[in-house]
Amino acid sequence: MRRREIPSTAVEVTELGFGASVIGNLYRTTTAEDAAAALDAAWDAGIRYYDTAPHYGLGLSEHRLGAALRDRPRDQYVVSSKVGRLLVPNDHPTGVDTEGFVVRDDLRRHWDFSPDGVLRSIEETLERTGLDRLDIVYLHDPDDHWQQAADQAMPALAELRDQGVIGAIGAGMNQSAMLARFLRETAADVVMLAGRYTLLDQSALDDVLPAAQEHGKAVVAVGVFNSGLLSRDRPAEGMKYDYQAAPPELVDRARAIADVCEAHGTTLPAAIAFPLTHPSVINVTLGMRDRGQVRHNARLHQQVIPKELWHDLRDQGLLRAETPFAPDERSQPCP
Repeated sequence: MRRREIPSTAVEVTELGFGASVIGNLYRTTTAEDAAAALDAAWDAGIRYYDTAPHYGLGLSEHRLGAALRDRPRDQYVVSSKVGRLLVPNDHPTGVDTEGFVVRDDLRRHWDFSPDGVLRSIEETLERTGLDRLDIVYLHDPDDHWQQAADQAMPALAELRDQGVIGAIGAGMNQSAMLARFLRETAADVVMLAGRYTLLDQSALDDVLPAAQEHGKAVVAVGVFNSGLLSRDRPAEGMKYDYQAAPPELVDRARAIADVCEAHGTTLPAAIAFPLTHPSVINVTLGMRDRGQVRHNARLHQQVIPKELWHDLRDQGLLRAETPFAPDERSQPCP
C-alpha cells in the first residue's frame, strides 16, 4: 500500500489507516476475537498505520491494539495515540461507561494537558500497549483547553520529538478552526481532522487545509463517512450525519453525489478517496470493527477513481468551487 510522509519528519503512513476506537467497544461490544481478526486483516491488506487513544474504551483499545502488534516487526508500522485525558480510578462507578463505550467504568477520564500529564499519559499508553514507543502523539480534543494545550502540552511533545522519543506531534479534533491555529502557531507536524473534509463538508478549505499548505504540514482525515450518510451506495432516510439524524436536504445531496459516482462507475463509499485528492491530506483512517469491514474498506481504497468524477461533482455544485485536486496515482481518465 502506498505510503505518504509527514513533512519534515521521518514518519510515513499508509494512505489507509486503522482507527481503533471501535475495538474499544464504541457504541456496542466488539469481541476480542473480532478485534484480533480485524487487526490481522488490516495487516494482511497492507495497512501499516494504526490510531488509538486512552479515551477509547478506557484503555481497552490500546490493550487490544498492542496485543495484535506486539509480535509484528516494529519498524514496519506506525502507531499514534493521544494525550489530554488521563485514566484515573473512578470513586463512584455505575457499572458502565457514560461516554459511548460499552465497558466497565472502574476508571474515569481526567483532563490534563500539563507537561506532567503528557508524560504520564504516554508512559501509561506504552504500558497498556506493551510497545517500545509511539510514532505520533496527538493532543486529543483540546477544544476547551487551548491555552494549556498550546502553551504547555505542545512544547512538551515538541521536546520529546526533538529528543527522538516521538516521530511526529499534532492535535486531533472534530473542528477545523483550532486545528489551523495549531498548525500556524505551534510546533505541530500533523493534525487529525474529523469530518470536515468529506464529500458533504469541505469547510476545512476555510482554515486548516490552507494552513497546512502554507506551513508545509500534513492532515490525516477521519470521519470521512460523516457518521454514516456516505457509507452506503444509496443514502436513506434515518441515516446519521455527524452523530444525528441526517436532515432531508443532506440526504438529497448525498443521493445526488451517489448519482454522479454511479455515472462514473463507482459508488458513494468511494468517498474515502476524496480527502486524498487534497495535496495536504496524507491519510484516511477508518474505524473498523471486524474482518469483513476491513476487507470491504481495503477494496474501496484499491478502486481506481476516474479523475473526471471529482471535476463533475465540482462543476455540478456538489463540491465547493475552490476544491483543489492534486495528482493521484490511483485516479485515471475515463476510457
